[in-house]
Amino acid sequence: MSFNLNLHIMRTLLISIGFVFTLSLTSCATRVVTTPSKVTVVKRPAKYKIVKVRGNRYYVWNGRYHKKTRNGYVVVRI
Repeated sequence: MSFNLNLHIMRTLLISIGFVFTLSLTSCATRVVTTPSKVTVVKRPAKYKIVKVRGNRYYVWNGRYHKKTRNGYVVVRI
């Protein structure tokens, strides 16, 4: 009887370890956040144009496209 009990405990332990190992391989993170490179936030000048590219609104002045942020406008590549 003690052999069967030890076998049952060992089997349960191995299944539990396998389950925990499987959970550790899957990640809840859906994206990796990296620190952005040097970004300069600027104020919008008086003369600018609003254009839409692929449904997104951009502000153009001095030949550069800018995206509106909470703190100001940043240069973006399109």
